[in-house]
Amino acid sequence: MKKTILLILAAAALFVGCGKKESDNGKLLIYAGLMEDHASMAAKEFEKETGIKTEFVRMSSGETLARVRAEKENMSASVWYGGPIDAFVAANEEGLIEPYKSPVSEEIPAKFKDANGVWTGIYVGYLGFVGNKSILEEKGMEMPKSWQDLLKPEYKGEIVTAHPGSSGTAYTMLSTVVQSMGEEKGMEYMQKLNGQIRQYTKSGTAPGRMVGLGEAGVGITFLHDAIKYRKEGYKDIIIAAPSEGTGFEIGGVAILKNGPDLENAKKFVDWALSKKAQEMGQTVGSYQFLTNKDAVPPQEAAEIKDTKLIDYDFEWAGLNRKRLIENFSQVTKTSAPKE
Repeated sequence: MKKTILLILAAAALFVGCGKKESDNGKLLIYAGLMEDHASMAAKEFEKETGIKTEFVRMSSGETLARVRAEKENMSASVWYGGPIDAFVAANEEGLIEPYKSPVSEEIPAKFKDANGVWTGIYVGYLGFVGNKSILEEKGMEMPKSWQDLLKPEYKGEIVTAHPGSSGTAYTMLSTVVQSMGEEKGMEYMQKLNGQIRQYTKSGTAPGRMVGLGEAGVGITFLHDAIKYRKEGYKDIIIAAPSEGTGFEIGGVAILKNGPDLENAKKFVDWALSKKAQEMGQTVGSYQFLTNKDAVPPQEAAEIKDTKLIDYDFEWAGLNRKRLIENFSQVTKTSAPKE
């Protein structure tokens, strides 16, 4: 009788073990700074390939930075995926990043990764202008082609941009202007530009959609986002880049310090840096340039490949992020929108 009971218990244990097989791979929560459809696709594909239950929360860079600061002693997520690496630099200064040198990072050129493994780039995007052709023609305005053009009287009340306090896109704009013009003149420019702005949005992707919908004539955004909206059917969208030169983002991936799933986080970083994972972005309308040396960039990015870029200093931008945003809010008398 005792032998029979032991056999039954062993069989039950085996059955329970088999039932838990999939969940034994663990789980992963990601804070995502890239487009929601891109983040969703990545989470599903990674889960399908690894069996790791993967969820994500989509937030702009400023929101993510605020969240991980608040969770410093009890981090909920394990990975920060996408968005300009300025914010990653700022987070690392506050002890919020767990450095990790993925073996796959050997396929990423040095200029697209931190030497100490704090962050590794997954894409590159150029900052520029998006315009609504019909609105501009109707009002007798040309598409702006320089930072100085945005200050012309005809654009007053026609420009939408995100707020640098919440958006990594908008912080790239602020840092670009300051790095190009010097801090004093740069802040003077931002004060003048503030008088032209119709609305500050929370997210850096919102201006492109608003312009496409005809809610504004001009927006400041990353050009690949504008291309995405145009391909989605907003046919009036036109794009331009500042003739003086523009800033750009390296979208990064990093591991959050004290996150609950370190080993799975490392697996995700390895996956995100691969040629296969990076090339998947274009299937959901992400048209950035890619960082893996073997990855083929989307054809849609070809039209902006000759954009004039400034020598954008990401480290400086990250270390001075808090101060520049505070100065911006002071001179413009604005704060980041809550919704």
